[in-house]
Amino acid sequence: MNNENSKKKFLALITAVFSILLGLIYLVLIAVLDSRGPMRPPPLEALGEVVVVSTDSFE
Repeated sequence: MNNENSKKKFLALITAVFSILLGLIYLVLIAVLDSRGPMRPPPLEALGEVVVVSTDSFE
């Protein structure tokens, strides 16, 4: 019975350490992505839109 409790405690400890490491990795990733500066919209060419400019001259 004592051996089964120690296995459960070990598994809980491993799960807790994994959870904390995952949280820390997430925080570091967010900090790195946030430090890149403000987000800018993509250029019009990236949206796949075609801009057609036409001039009508009645001369």
